[in-house]
Amino acid sequence: MSDEQDLAFEALLNYLKHSRRFDFTGYKRPSLMRLTKKRMQRVGIDSFNNYQDYLEANSLEVNHLFDALLLNVTTFFRDPSAWECIAKEIVPRILEAKPNNELIRVWSAGCATGEEAYTIAIILAEALGEEEFRRRVKIYATDLDEESVAHGRLAAYSSRELRDVPDELINKYFDQSKTVCTFRSDLRRGVIFGRHNLVQDPPISRLDLLICRNTLMYLNAETQAQVLARFYFALNDTGFLLVGKAEMLLTYTNLFTPFKLKYRIFAKLPKGKLRDRLLV
Repeated sequence: MSDEQDLAFEALLNYLKHSRRFDFTGYKRPSLMRLTKKRMQRVGIDSFNNYQDYLEANSLEVNHLFDALLLNVTTFFRDPSAWECIAKEIVPRILEAKPNNELIRVWSAGCATGEEAYTIAIILAEALGEEEFRRRVKIYATDLDEESVAHGRLAAYSSRELRDVPDELINKYFDQSKTVCTFRSDLRRGVIFGRHNLVQDPPISRLDLLICRNTLMYLNAETQAQVLARFYFALNDTGFLLVGKAEMLLTYTNLFTPFKLKYRIFAKLPKGKLRDRLLV
């Protein structure tokens, strides 16, 4: 790509920063460019300068661009083997480390339209029972995209969106109508949705499990390190981190140690061991 195109793309990002207060500083440029060009092709525009003009003249186009850049693609029980590991190995360890009356706190960061948050809710409700779930579980589901957060808060999904959920779990955890299935309201109170910027906003704290899948990969190395440091301090000493398939985190083994690398599940390195490792 030419220097002129680079400058035009930076000008476009600067426009988004000032017009919509969305700062893409820290995101990998090749990924952003590829996704932006894909959206530009949809509207028949071949230069960043012309696309910026188009954005200024068509206010709704910004939302379409954000959908393309933020990749709000998610499903229930996405990568089933990873969720099976969470259910059979991670959740029992979390429960073992918690007294019976202590809250269990989970953060689904970059939750898109909420399927991931309700997946972990189902897993915890199965492990604890519904009464204990209502009493002890708080799941924080956050994303940059306001529309996705609003969708997740409604908790209404089509049969197609629930295609990966076993029928017995749909019958148990969703209220069904002719058109949609809605996650049960009595359990939904434990799932709290909100807008959050991983790069700029303070992290949610005292977590037992932090799920951030296929979000870190769009940040550059320096910003990834900053976000992972925040994740480290957000987790309890016995906490776990689940990331996406493409996110190895091997560069940051001074903060996390692989628990099940195949599924990209990491354990927080206790402060004492972290201190020893940093000294080495």
